[in-house]
Amino acid sequence: MAGTSSARIVLVVVFGVLALIGSAQAQLQMNFYASSCPKAEQIVLDYVKQHIPNAPSLAASFLRMHFHDCIVRGCDASVLLNNTSGQAEKSAVPNLTLRGFDFIERVKSLLEAECPGVVSCADILTLVARDSVVTTGGPFWNVPTGRRDGVISNITEANTNIPSPFHNFTTLLTLFSNQGLNLTDLVLLSGGHTIGISHCPAVSRRLYNSTGPGGIDPTMDSEYAENLKANKCKTASDNTTILEMDPGSRKTFDLSYYSLLLKRRGLFQSDAALTTDSTSLAFINQLLTSPPQFFFDEFAKAMEKMGRVNVKTGSEGQIRKQCALVNN
Repeated sequence: MAGTSSARIVLVVVFGVLALIGSAQAQLQMNFYASSCPKAEQIVLDYVKQHIPNAPSLAASFLRMHFHDCIVRGCDASVLLNNTSGQAEKSAVPNLTLRGFDFIERVKSLLEAECPGVVSCADILTLVARDSVVTTGGPFWNVPTGRRDGVISNITEANTNIPSPFHNFTTLLTLFSNQGLNLTDLVLLSGGHTIGISHCPAVSRRLYNSTGPGGIDPTMDSEYAENLKANKCKTASDNTTILEMDPGSRKTFDLSYYSLLLKRRGLFQSDAALTTDSTSLAFINQLLTSPPQFFFDEFAKAMEKMGRVNVKTGSEGQIRKQCALVNN
């Protein structure tokens, strides 16, 4: 009897956990605001379409902001919170060059005017990232909504969890795996660098402080490295010069980023790292030998998956009135 009773308890616990998981997933759904704020997604899209064509580089910024948000505490808009004594995610090294916070706040104000206290900043950031990429000619992906906003933003967690331009493949894969993302997701989401920009500090050690001739990283194409030193990062201390991550094709969401990796012309050490693993390299070759739509489709799946990482739903978190501030 005791054994039967224990089995029943286990079954109840198991099914109870499954019910909780199911209910959380059910609350993240397409057109979550259809009843509570039916114009929400159109308001976001209209604002993006009005402003992003005049500042297309913001598409890459929002893609990066969305990723940096999801990789720390899940997709809960914690990256948008203002600093309290310099201890919020905004002060973390990887986030110091993020742009577009005011843009997100303006979208939020439009939605607050339409439906006060309904649409989360986490959903706004996710939708803006998608709509910005689409507006600049990139792939569309589904954005189920219903995320709620977090109330904690921690600089240490951001510095620890956000992948660095200097990371090797093992570290990158570990950081992705910690969030339920896999090798395929790592390769695909790195493909967002096709429209990315960076600054010299992210690559200076590969140009000036490595083991090859002239301090150049031997895993980087020497002609490419010399060109960067001559025309872009002219000194090891340059902190301001902007670099294209996909030179000659930065404004086009395409496969050229991966082609450059095979030519040893990835800008970051973390870009070059994708070719050091046989499975990753095989997938890069598969992307390059498949129709471009295959990359778009696979990128879309990876983005939707990332947008589900550790989301808060139901009664978790809150719906902030302003994206930079936790509600009183």
